[in-house]
Amino acid sequence: MSQIVILGAAESGVGAALLAQAKGHAVFVSDRGAIQPAYRAKLAQAGIPYEENQHTLAKVLQADEVIKSPGIPEKAPVIQALREKGTPVISEIEFAGRYTRARCVCITGTNGKTTTTLLTYHLLKSAGLNVGLAGNVGYSLAEQVIKDEHDYYVVEMSSFQLDDTSDFQPWIAVLLNITPDHLDRYDYSLENYAQAKLRITRNLDSTGSFIYNADDEVTSQYFQSAFSPARLLPFSLHHRPDAHLAGYYTSEAGLYTTLTPGLDQEGGEEVSTARSPLIGQHNRQNTLAAVLAARVAGLSSAQIEAGLATFQNADHRLQPVGEINGVRFINDSKATNVEAAWYALDGIRQPIVWIAGGTDKGNDYGSLLNLARSRVKALVCLGLDNSKLRTAFDPVVPHVEETQRMAEAVHRAAALAAPGDVVLLSPCCASFDLFRNYEDRGRQFTEAVQNMVPGA
Repeated sequence: MSQIVILGAAESGVGAALLAQAKGHAVFVSDRGAIQPAYRAKLAQAGIPYEENQHTLAKVLQADEVIKSPGIPEKAPVIQALREKGTPVISEIEFAGRYTRARCVCITGTNGKTTTTLLTYHLLKSAGLNVGLAGNVGYSLAEQVIKDEHDYYVVEMSSFQLDDTSDFQPWIAVLLNITPDHLDRYDYSLENYAQAKLRITRNLDSTGSFIYNADDEVTSQYFQSAFSPARLLPFSLHHRPDAHLAGYYTSEAGLYTTLTPGLDQEGGEEVSTARSPLIGQHNRQNTLAAVLAARVAGLSSAQIEAGLATFQNADHRLQPVGEINGVRFINDSKATNVEAAWYALDGIRQPIVWIAGGTDKGNDYGSLLNLARSRVKALVCLGLDNSKLRTAFDPVVPHVEETQRMAEAVHRAAALAAPGDVVLLSPCCASFDLFRNYEDRGRQFTEAVQNMVPGA
């Protein structure tokens, strides 16, 4: 019986503790902060000893093995002490992988992970596969592995979760993109961050598949494809003669897929994305990755097309919430930075009445000016201080006005829109000046739209 210490008592930590106990290990849980009541109750109900608001080093250092929360950085004193002693430190995903023979579809990338994970899960589940959803989407893989009732798991993995894996073996690994993010955890080195993402491929063998974005420059720079024994399935938004692609778009809503790129360019399958509700170029990439994973899992084009048509993305991510008098309303409250708002403005082809604003995080709006000039007919600023937005967009948007109330913003936007237009909430800013969080902002937008529907 091993002595296992869990550092961090949120979803992954509590799940790991429950699995460790179920497998006969002695378990102790330690959290430097306060443990949420729901997780504290789970530990108490299971009779697992824990501490909160501190790490008692003497107890932690008794461990034969430590499972740590992805949020704890390498430079934390407790991790440094464990490294000095030589105690193995692993992730919840690594631990869970020891106790399941299910096939894991693991998805990482700087942007698009959650949407791609939810879509892949939906495609497999709607086709009748026995599949679980786990990882960074908020469900512990370890806790599900206690009963281990699934043949497949679709797992969203952050670079932090990948950092502490060594033997975990995906069946399908998906890498969407690599852009600079969290570099403070990687000595401000893009290469270190890229190598963390590429750990998803390290245990792939000849039975595995690696789906990756051939259009992503950083992936191409650091992935040594010649040394991978796995089936390589690169995808692109366009047909590229310089690469043996497994998937690419043949039209706005048609894509070509093959599981033997370079060999059977006649024997692939066409998939229509015409009935998919997803919006924007980035979601076209996410869709390609999910469709390729579904193809590897054995789904037919008809099954994939049916699944695409019934998918509902996570709330507040380019989420259609209603149509009034020919005007579509889209909730993209999760867009709290310039890059996310760029994706939204770029992805919508119709004229836009844009609702934006909130707590500015040092934003540089320069990258949005050309899109705003060509796509945005009116801007409704929704924030306590809109001066920076007005300075940036007054010269390029024909009509700009301000409000501090969501219901008024929606009413004004609806009045400024014509049939065929889109009213887009893509704030580009944090929400804390007028709302509790981005979810609260998105819910208020959705409610304001629904309150305008005749007879609702």
